[in-house]
Amino acid sequence: MKMNKFLYTYKVLTLVLICTVFTSCSEDFTDRPPEDQISLDNYYTSNAQVESATNGMYSRTWFQFNNKFFYAVAEVGSGNMYTNSSDVNAMRNFSINGSDGELANGWRSLWANVGQANSIINFLSDRVSGDIDPEILDNTIGEAYFMRATAYFYLVRLWGDVPIIENNLDFVDNPIINKNRIEDIYQLIESDYQKATELLYDKVRTANYSTNKRVSKGSAKAMLAKVYLYEKKYTEARQMAEQVINSNEFKLLGGDQLPAKSFGDLFTYPNNDNEESIFALEWITDGNYGSANNCNTQFGISNALVTTSNASYGGVFAPSQDVLDLYEAGDVRRKSTIMLPGDEYPNIKVLLDGATTPAVGFTVPAAEDIGGQGAGAAIKKYCIGIVNGDQTGSVDAWAMMENNTYIMRYADLLLIHAEAIMAGGGSTSDAAALASFNAVRTRAGLAAVTNITFDELFTERRRELCFEGDYWFDLGRLPRAQAIAIMGAQNRGNMFTAEYFTPDESDFYLPYPDNDVAKNPLLLEPPVPYTFE
Repeated sequence: MKMNKFLYTYKVLTLVLICTVFTSCSEDFTDRPPEDQISLDNYYTSNAQVESATNGMYSRTWFQFNNKFFYAVAEVGSGNMYTNSSDVNAMRNFSINGSDGELANGWRSLWANVGQANSIINFLSDRVSGDIDPEILDNTIGEAYFMRATAYFYLVRLWGDVPIIENNLDFVDNPIINKNRIEDIYQLIESDYQKATELLYDKVRTANYSTNKRVSKGSAKAMLAKVYLYEKKYTEARQMAEQVINSNEFKLLGGDQLPAKSFGDLFTYPNNDNEESIFALEWITDGNYGSANNCNTQFGISNALVTTSNASYGGVFAPSQDVLDLYEAGDVRRKSTIMLPGDEYPNIKVLLDGATTPAVGFTVPAAEDIGGQGAGAAIKKYCIGIVNGDQTGSVDAWAMMENNTYIMRYADLLLIHAEAIMAGGGSTSDAAALASFNAVRTRAGLAAVTNITFDELFTERRRELCFEGDYWFDLGRLPRAQAIAIMGAQNRGNMFTAEYFTPDESDFYLPYPDNDVAKNPLLLEPPVPYTFE
């Protein structure tokens, strides 16, 4: 039986070498190959080889998810970002359909993560020699469980019912597969994160950032706390969050423990893998398309007056009109999140006034000169400027860079802790909830409070995590009528023309890609219960 599985594995992994996400693929998502082309055909004979098995799952498997799709859905859809670029603007007015190219890219990327994780979970143990350190093998498999859980956490929040695939080989000969219920998918996610907490290393994040790159038991517990919150399992969410808080593994940059840093430092290249990072995508300019981060170009300013990236274009995404007055006076997060006319950024290298030689430092021009889709403002978060030595790291042939993308950071966990204590109530003055909430608030330069309402906490999450892909999912946690009212009141136009669009209940889950529906019509059928072994 094991030999037959290996033969099937060879069949699937041969396909990996032939067809990747960057070429035209005709296979369905059940056997879609890992995007990093990691092969398990050969035995692993060293600890370093085993550790490298998950390298691509920190970057390349997520590329088409992060490149445009994530922001086109989670930020444009939520009303945080504005764009009128035809390939990414469908969620601005809730008109996305199954033929959308970026929809297909995001779906494909998430299934690539599932497929890669499944390969490691099911086969890596049988592919190592007797000399491999068992702890290293366990940690690598724990990373795979973590990544599969994270991919499914996005799949279930974006599409709702999707198929549960724990071993892609089960569907090689028959890729027509039922969807499974949302509650079953959450059961898998919980189980995977729990297994990750058992297998991953314990860590304490330190100022030696090179040791902070990979996920840990604390990372898995933090993500599990977030999952519990989405399921309204408030007691479990609080308990898990407090385990992470009490471990002292993570710290806020600019908080009491790291006062020499700041919120703005989170989004600079030298602070990749900092003490606040719970899980981040680790981009690298290795010469291959899809290994590095495109946000600097997608978010930057690019016109005759100012260019903030090495590309000849920029500003595919911009702040929405709805977030321009999101921040209170004195909130240091605003300038590190949104560029407004007159803002000064002395440390960013830019090309000014059509010059041929970049200069360090610039003042944001007048609203009509910013570009950025006519929004009158630009996105600062993840925009680090033209390549500038150790301040930005290197840049590849597509103007992509190596600054990390956060999937979760400690500030999110602290706000989850406060909300879990609130437990669905309208307000709290609980000391533990206030400690977590105020840690985030005072780091932003704002006064501590003695009571918080749910609406205040919800707004604080939007301010803290703006442009990081959380607000769409936060809105999805609200009662539908409340979320619809919030979104319907948002100005989703540009600085010249106000526009308002109101979603309906069906808009909170995305359509399945047409090509995958054609290959697997069961995607349009009701979900079935999943049988866990």
